Amino acid sequence: MIPQDRVKINKLPTGVPGLDEILGGGLPEFSFNIIAGAPGCGKTTLAHQFIFANATPERPALYFTVLGEPALKMLRYQQQYTFFDASKLNRSVHFINLSQVLLERGLTGILEEITKEVEAANPGIVVVDSFRTVVRKVLENEVQIQGFVQQLGLLLTSWEATTFLIGEYVESELRDNPIFTVADGLFWLYQTVERNSVVRKLQIMKLRGQASVPGMHTFRITDHGLQAFSRTLGLAGRKNKAPGAKRLSMGIPELDEMLGGGIPEGDSLLIAGSSGTGKSLLATQFIAAGLREGQPGIVAVFEERPEEYAARATSFGLDLNTPMKDGNLEVIYLRPLDLSVDETMQEILDAIKKKGAKRLVIDSLAGFEMALAPGFRTDFRESLYRMIYSLTGIGVTILSTVEMEESFTELLFSTYSISFLTDDIIRLRYVEIEGQLRKVLMVVKMRRGAHSSDIREYEITSQGVIIGERLTGYDRLITGIPRLGDESAPKKSSSRRQAAER
Repeated sequence: MIPQDRVKINKLPTGVPGLDEILGGGLPEFSFNIIAGAPGCGKTTLAHQFIFANATPERPALYFTVLGEPALKMLRYQQQYTFFDASKLNRSVHFINLSQVLLERGLTGILEEITKEVEAANPGIVVVDSFRTVVRKVLENEVQIQGFVQQLGLLLTSWEATTFLIGEYVESELRDNPIFTVADGLFWLYQTVERNSVVRKLQIMKLRGQASVPGMHTFRITDHGLQAFSRTLGLAGRKNKAPGAKRLSMGIPELDEMLGGGIPEGDSLLIAGSSGTGKSLLATQFIAAGLREGQPGIVAVFEERPEEYAARATSFGLDLNTPMKDGNLEVIYLRPLDLSVDETMQEILDAIKKKGAKRLVIDSLAGFEMALAPGFRTDFRESLYRMIYSLTGIGVTILSTVEMEESFTELLFSTYSISFLTDDIIRLRYVEIEGQLRKVLMVVKMRRGAHSSDIREYEITSQGVIIGERLTGYDRLITGIPRLGDESAPKKSSSRRQAAER
C-alpha cells in the first residue's frame, strides 16, 4: 500500500542565480550529489557558492580536500568572488585536508577521518574535493570503490547532511562507474572553445525526487561566481493576448494611423529595411513616445554604447539622457562575441522587472546574432522565438530592427526567415524616382487588426521621421524600380482577356 502521508523533502537554495529554477525549486536536502566535469569548468566554485549560501554555526559545512588544490591556495582565489564571506570561515565553513591520510591509510583512513569529523561537527553540508583522486588511488578494485561510496553515502545520509563529491570525469564513464548509480543528483559541467569564444554549459543528468529542467543550460562565471540560464527561461506563466488590446503610439501620428491606431500592446513588431532607411530612428521615436506617456522603456543595443545611442537621439531632437538619469529608461549594451540568447534574455528580464517597463527595443537582430558565440548562432531562430514568445507573454511590446539587402525582384521581410515569429511588420525601402533615391514605407502585416495598404514616402529630418502622402501614379513601387502608371494598360488587359474568352 502507498502511504497516505508523503515525506516532505525540503529544498535548499543553491546560491547560484538561475540554478534553483533549473533544479525545480532548489537542491533536495540530505541528498548525495556528484559535481563532474573537466578542469576549469567551475566545479569548485559551484560547491563554494552552495556552502556559503547555506552553512550556519549550528549546521556547518565541512569541506574535505583530497590530493587536490590545497585549501589555502583555493581560498586565495575563491575569496575574490562576492559570495565569499570571510566571517564564516572556521565558524560555519571548515576546510580539512585529507591528502596525507589518503597516502598513508587509503580509503579506510579517509572514511574513518570523515566519520570522526562528521560526528564531532554535526554538519549540514559535506564536500569531498577532489573525489576523483580517491578513485584513482584504488582504481583496480571496483568492489572496494563501490563499498566505499555506499558506506560514505549511508554515513552522511544518517547524519542528515547534504553531500557533494567533486570529480574530473568524462561522459564515457557514466555507464560503468558505480559512483553515478549511488548518487541522488548528478551535475555535469562543460567548457568548450568555439573559435575565440569560451562557452560553458551544465546538465542535470540525474536528480531523485523532483523534476528538473532537462537539456543543456548555459552558465557564466563572473565576479559574483556562477550564474545559470535555463533554456526554458521565461516560458512559464505566459498570458494569452486579450482581444482589443490597448494601442501604443509609435510617436508618429501618420504611422499610428497606418497601423490602425498604433501597435497592440504585447505585440512583437519587426522593422525591416536596408542601411540608412531609418530603422533605429523609428525605434528611438517609439521609445520616446512611451516615455512621454510615462511608460518606462528598455533598449538593448549591440552596435553602439548607451552614451552614443543617447547622443544620436539628441541630434534628432529626442532627449534620452534625462529619462536615463531619472531611471525611466535603461539602454543595455550587451557584451559582444560570446553571449547566449538565454543570458541576453535574463539581462533584459531583470531590467524589465527593475523598471516596470512595457516597451522594449532590440537594435538590431544582426548585431544580436554577431554578439553570440558561434555555437549559439546556429540555433538563433529557435532561440529568438523563445525570447519573443516569453517577453510578449508578460505583456512587453517588442520592436526589433533587422537590416535587409535590397532585392529588385522581390520584397523580402527578413534575412533570418523569422517574419512568422512577429505579429506586425513595417518594411522600409529605397526607390528610384526621376533620378532621385527616395524612401518609402508600408505596413505589410498586422495579426490583431486591420492596417493601411498604402505605400507612403517619408523623409529623415532633424526632427525625426516625417511621413508624407501616399505615392500615386506609379506601378511596381515595392520593387524599388517603379514606373509611371499607364491608365490604358488595364483596358488593354481587359480586351485581351475578352478576346481569349471568345
